[in-house]
Amino acid sequence: MNASRTLSLVLLVYVCCAGEPSRAESKDRPNILLLLVDDLKPALGCYGDAFAKTPGIDALAARGMRFENAYCNQAVCAPSRFTLMLGSHSTSTGLYGLGSQLRQIVPNAVTMPQYFAKNGYRTESLGKVFHIGHGNFGDPDSFMVPHYKERVIEYADPKSKPGGDLTREEAMFQNVKPPPGGMNSLARGAAFESPVVSDEAYADGRVARETIRRLQAAGQRDEPFFIVAGFARPHLPFSAPKRYWDLYDPDSIPLPANPELPIGSPKVAQKRGGEIRNYFPVPDKNDPAEISESLARKLIHGYYASASYVDAQIGKVVEELDRLDLSDDTIVVLWGDHGFHLGDLGIWTKHTNYEQANRIPLIIVAPGVTQPNSATRQLAESVDVFPTLAELAGLPVPEVPQPIDGLSLVPVLKDAEKRVRNHAYHAYPKKKLGRAIRTQRYRLVQWRGIGAAEETAEYELYDYQTDPLETRNIAAERPDVVRQLKTILAGYPEPVRRPRPVKQSKSKDPK
Repeated sequence: MNASRTLSLVLLVYVCCAGEPSRAESKDRPNILLLLVDDLKPALGCYGDAFAKTPGIDALAARGMRFENAYCNQAVCAPSRFTLMLGSHSTSTGLYGLGSQLRQIVPNAVTMPQYFAKNGYRTESLGKVFHIGHGNFGDPDSFMVPHYKERVIEYADPKSKPGGDLTREEAMFQNVKPPPGGMNSLARGAAFESPVVSDEAYADGRVARETIRRLQAAGQRDEPFFIVAGFARPHLPFSAPKRYWDLYDPDSIPLPANPELPIGSPKVAQKRGGEIRNYFPVPDKNDPAEISESLARKLIHGYYASASYVDAQIGKVVEELDRLDLSDDTIVVLWGDHGFHLGDLGIWTKHTNYEQANRIPLIIVAPGVTQPNSATRQLAESVDVFPTLAELAGLPVPEVPQPIDGLSLVPVLKDAEKRVRNHAYHAYPKKKLGRAIRTQRYRLVQWRGIGAAEETAEYELYDYQTDPLETRNIAAERPDVVRQLKTILAGYPEPVRRPRPVKQSKSKDPK
């Protein structure tokens, strides 16, 4: 072999090796444990909810920093999880819908776990991480290990499934082809149940068990781990063992303080019915009846019982992290994918631009960085998690094909009074696209078709200092504030249009 070729091979080996961390470098990096919870708003004791019984998450919050003003970037399951995993707003990618296909719309995207895998981490996922259902099959390319899939819609009581056949929501979450009469022709499952069963009778108990097993195995390996565990409750149905229902006095269930839509809100912003009507005894979609007060109490009871159930599962996982002596070397993040309406504004579930659908719990425990039992009022977004974890792990600033819209929150984790942004941004698509700017005091929502003229836009403005319950849209009364927040909104790129849906091949279902 001649000298020039030898030199070329040496340089090639050097370049290739320089791009990958050595095993010693990787081992010195912190582990990452991401705990994702479906439909969990800050209905937690550590967030000041005196009714909630959530000792597991409260204890986790006491170890690190709680973000009081964290917001999702879109209050829908699939898009919200894309924003987390990509660090990109849905308006930057076009990933707006439940059935959005990541690799068809952003084929070269490098997700957060892929980025960590390139930097020496072993990446694994369990439970509800990406949204699987409604024509979406998740993203099996994101993780090194095959995904541990579990159910979202699940019943332990046979009476919850009249006839025993697939219910509407089960069929949608299992990507079943709609029958000739459409999904609404299928039977509805129960909105709640409370059988006397073990925690592992439901998916979240099994996810906790498997996560514990994965942590035990990870502790025996040389490389750092990046494990994402996704929990389904308190997503409907509110299926939880009876002992979690028994934590709450049915006569003390808190009802919403304001059950009416905001005065002066545009029709496009309003919501009635929706997902909740796919469950009995809620009136069906063709039934104009409203949810009664007694049923509202039962639904709210079910939400809190389900939150307590998932809290117990998270508590088990964190306890095992301690038992394995991994806590000092592991960054733990708890994240809710979006909030949840419980009858406030007369709305149930999510899919709005209002406060209850968009404010989320975000807790970060970073040993050696975060102070125990600390809290901040820094406005934060789901897209911030990716760059934050990269910096905490000592990795380079992510340079990936998709835009990184998030900001690192590390300065805030070190000092709760530091500020890296003065607002949060989120969006929700309906007949018009609603884009929102949330400051410490206000929320402005602009409803405008993508590319449409400004004169077609409708606006909402809420002042949370004087009107925390969003009783009145004051956009017409405060043109000065509207003008200021419109200037911020104008600084964002024009939203990407929603691509036409493309049917996903069944061969890509990662069963």
